[in-house]
Amino acid sequence: MRRLVLLVTAPTVRAGLLSWPAWQALHGTGQVLAGSAGDPLLPALDEAGIGWTVLPGAGPAALADPAELARLLTAAVARDAEPGGDTVWLCPHDPPGRPAGRPPGPVALADELGGRDGPADTAVELLYGSTGLPGSELLTLVSVMDTLRRKCPWDAKQTHESLAPYLIEESYEALDALESGDRAALREELGDVLLQVMFHARVAQERADDTGFTVDDVADGIVTKLVRRHPHVFADVTVSGAEDVKRNWDAIKAAERASATGSPGSALDGVPFGQPALALAAQLQRRAERAGVPAELATELATGLTAADGTGDGLGAELFALVASARAAGLDPELELRGAARRYRDRVRAWEQAQAAG
Repeated sequence: MRRLVLLVTAPTVRAGLLSWPAWQALHGTGQVLAGSAGDPLLPALDEAGIGWTVLPGAGPAALADPAELARLLTAAVARDAEPGGDTVWLCPHDPPGRPAGRPPGPVALADELGGRDGPADTAVELLYGSTGLPGSELLTLVSVMDTLRRKCPWDAKQTHESLAPYLIEESYEALDALESGDRAALREELGDVLLQVMFHARVAQERADDTGFTVDDVADGIVTKLVRRHPHVFADVTVSGAEDVKRNWDAIKAAERASATGSPGSALDGVPFGQPALALAAQLQRRAERAGVPAELATELATGLTAADGTGDGLGAELFALVASARAAGLDPELELRGAARRYRDRVRAWEQAQAAG
């Protein structure tokens, strides 16, 4: 029985880097069919001396319709002059953004070819010639972002400054999904956060001066930092537990600051004061604690305040001390207050429903 091989390749893998079974199928086939003369695999086939032809009748509409494509392939197999000869179809790559409920194009095509109108006396086989590595879809996202930047008027005019609100907004939406326990929503919101990283890197890529950078520069920077700050993993440093890891991390950061500025600086250097106040207070205290600063500097902040300082200063000091108390109890003050706010929201809604029903 002859075979109709549907050769599937990963768009994120360089064309021509195929598995040995894929090359065997290509070398031993009677005919190789492509959807267009622009198929990225064809130059590799030319170099290997493997002949190919464009499937008669193939066009954008047919390639997007599994039933029509199956009809064209069935006719091509029937026309093959070589008795018992196999046919290899170079499956086009699915366009990005395929809906989650829709099967991949090659799978849908195989289902159509396996029906009663498929090629007679022919075994239909799906052969995966290459498979993307974990993280390969990030390359697809880079490609989509590049296309949007060139072809979408809104995306094309964005700047770092105009995108700044979305970076904050998407981060909070991801946090909200995390706190709600909705893992599907968390996956989606993390994608939105990742988009902001890709978007800013794409904007920076267009700068011709020495301030420009690419998404590869961003990834390389964080990889270098992670390796440098985990010498117990990537070098010969020995640790006894997580506390040793944190101490090493802080020591390495301090050395980095000293190298960058020429002085030891402060343990609080780099703490962003634009973050919410509770989170800011907690981070300041956390950094100070790891640097050996006495806890009393936080809890006794209000000591010595006079009337001239105003009641607001006293309230701020009390809140700062309350953050210290929360941390001492092993609690995150920001998350605790957010939880209280969420419970208050639910109580208000319940009250409103009771009022409407009464």
